[in-house]
Amino acid sequence: MPKSKIRKSSKPVYTPPAGPVPAAVKFGNPGWLVPTMVTLFILGLLWIVVFYLAGSSVPVMKDLSNLQNVAVGFGFIGVGFALATRWR
Repeated sequence: MPKSKIRKSSKPVYTPPAGPVPAAVKFGNPGWLVPTMVTLFILGLLWIVVFYLAGSSVPVMKDLSNLQNVAVGFGFIGVGFALATRWR
């Protein structure tokens, strides 16, 4: 098999400038993201569980229909999942 030709580089090798890393390049989560996400997951789950166990005696829940109460619980969980997409 013939040997390929070796190219000679006419450009110098790039070296990044020394200094602090810009804020746009830094990775990480804001401090509020994970606690808020977990709180919304738990709040949505608790809303649905409390609705099924004692929904007829809780003032706010008895004013809403069955579908609306489940939608509120899943709404909290959905917002938690939306925040989870920002988690790195």
